[in-house]
Amino acid sequence: MLTSLALIFIVGMSLGWMISRLRLPSLLGMLITGILLGPYVWNLLDDSILGISADLRQLALIIILTRAGLSLNLEDLKKVGRPAVLMCFVPACFEILGMVVLAPILLHISILDAAIMGAVVAAVSPAVIVPKMLRLMEEGYGTRESIPQLIMAGASVDDVFVIVMFSSFTGLAQGGEISPVTFVQIPISIITGIITGMAVGMAFGELYRRVHVRDSIKVVVLLSLSFLLIALENGVKGQIPFSGLLAVMSCGIAVKLRRPEVAERLSTKYSKLWITAEILLFVLVGATVDIKYALASGVSAILVILGALVFRMIGVFVCLLKTKLALKERLFCMIAYMPKATVQAAIGSIPLTMGLSCGHVVLTVAVLAILITAPLGAFAIDMTYHKLLKREPETTENQTM
Repeated sequence: MLTSLALIFIVGMSLGWMISRLRLPSLLGMLITGILLGPYVWNLLDDSILGISADLRQLALIIILTRAGLSLNLEDLKKVGRPAVLMCFVPACFEILGMVVLAPILLHISILDAAIMGAVVAAVSPAVIVPKMLRLMEEGYGTRESIPQLIMAGASVDDVFVIVMFSSFTGLAQGGEISPVTFVQIPISIITGIITGMAVGMAFGELYRRVHVRDSIKVVVLLSLSFLLIALENGVKGQIPFSGLLAVMSCGIAVKLRRPEVAERLSTKYSKLWITAEILLFVLVGATVDIKYALASGVSAILVILGALVFRMIGVFVCLLKTKLALKERLFCMIAYMPKATVQAAIGSIPLTMGLSCGHVVLTVAVLAILITAPLGAFAIDMTYHKLLKREPETTENQTM
């Protein structure tokens, strides 16, 4: 295991650095590292690492979502209002619709199989989007219009909606039926996740108002509480709808509300943790990619993914109708809502393990969606935000002082 970890970090950092020198996102180098080291190419990673890969990827996701919560200002989010709610499900619905329209024609599969594929592909990746939006907030781009906050909030709830849709469609493919109760679970899981996370965060803030310890200790405690929130989701699954990842982010938001000065210091600590977690996350995501499926997929699968992305971007545009955002700001939101990685890596192979006839093609499209949209979306965000978003004058002044 130690050799595998050494390879993950050394090769991942090295390839990430080389890719960044080409003005491409470093995560592309990390994904390539995972593909090369993983079981489908050189097979250099120990089975013990691959066995806990899902848990390690979830750990990295917890770190970045907690950091997002510690940096997110609820007042900014309130200013966004209706579009923030719509971004949680409308773009995903449009992308699933795009798959249902295009996949039967280009890939010769049934409408139900296309819906399953759409549900796999429709989730955006908080692990790609959130760090980019945090950077925009730090630099002051789009913050007056609360654009980074809008995209972060939507990305965190989007996954909840898509996974419920995926469960519904796969259940239907196995001979079940879609029950209205299934869709009622979506708002319930969001509400229970937010309430529980806020309660834990408030308690954390109050405890360390009275008990003085080093910030490093607070980070360990906050991480442990986040782990427990995820464990709670697994524990109540099938009984009470509950979103653990949303609870984790809400916990960070509550800490910021209760103790803003502590939240700022902890956010800095989490930024340092993310340096390691990012490498681990994207290398292990890359290790799940079976490159043979990607190479054998042909042009049709790529066209389906790109076509569905167009539907998704139209969905984002619809969410932003009747807002005060300029056209170029809306265009940035459409670009920033493209990247996919973690959810596709997590659920892309499930239809295959279920024995569904669409399993291989769904896995292929999930793999390609990661390889195409994660680097493309990250690169597009980096290349466009200076031109498409306004920068807060106060931030500019502060940085020059």
